[in-house]
Amino acid sequence: MSQFPPILNLQESDVKKMLACNVHIGSTNLASGMERYVHGRNEAGNHILDLRKTWEKLTLAARAIVATENPQDVCVVGLSGSKGGSPISQRAVLKFGKYTGARALAGRFTPGTLTNQIQSHYFEPSLLVLSDPIKDRQPLMESSYMNIPVIAFTNTNHNLRNIDIAIPCNTEGTQSIALMFWLLCREVLRLQGRVTRDKEWEVMVDMFIYKDPEEQEKQEEERKAAFGQPQWTGQDTGEWDANVPAGGEEPFAGEGDSWSAQQWTGTEEATGDFAETVAEGW
Repeated sequence: MSQFPPILNLQESDVKKMLACNVHIGSTNLASGMERYVHGRNEAGNHILDLRKTWEKLTLAARAIVATENPQDVCVVGLSGSKGGSPISQRAVLKFGKYTGARALAGRFTPGTLTNQIQSHYFEPSLLVLSDPIKDRQPLMESSYMNIPVIAFTNTNHNLRNIDIAIPCNTEGTQSIALMFWLLCREVLRLQGRVTRDKEWEVMVDMFIYKDPEEQEKQEEERKAAFGQPQWTGQDTGEWDANVPAGGEEPFAGEGDSWSAQQWTGTEEATGDFAETVAEGW
């Protein structure tokens, strides 16, 4: 029997979102502290996480965030990890900070930000939220020196040392980590009374998903190649390129124009006489 009120229980729609984003798919390795959150293993050898426990920990983390009086005292960290690592959580961290008012640290983390008071950008948060304990190991280490409570999204291979609230999920998937930040942000807003539970949150999960610039450029090129664009052949013949899409064979005919539906052949002399191509009344 669940310890939460029925309104706080995991909904079927949220379960479908988690399954679609592979939140339940863990790593092939298993740390000793993560055994309690694992349900089993699939044929590929990946550990399967219990989504009910994931939701319970997410709700607990949301309560801890709401309990912090000043939202700026909550620091959300999303780093790219090692050199060349993919910053899959940076967009989600920035969006989380935007909607909840928390301080967001995305990209690089300067050592000493939480410990060295001489630095100009030094600050001491009341609560730290990490997207990945391995990639965010520097702020995790500094938080242990300053006794700062830590909430972290953890995979099955992560060590839970110095982590106060661990939210088990797939931290390697772009859609998975984005959905988890979206769910956490929505739950925080619901507990604050800014979003009602009987209606769907107007912000979509897509806003939290990291967009790879190279992938976007590739998709844009494929789109242009598929649809094509009208191109002038460069010859003074008045004829359009064969790449003109359907409906583009009348370059001079436009809505509200007085031009005739006839197409200019380009054979007229350069005297301005268009030989019956101008509509009556021009």
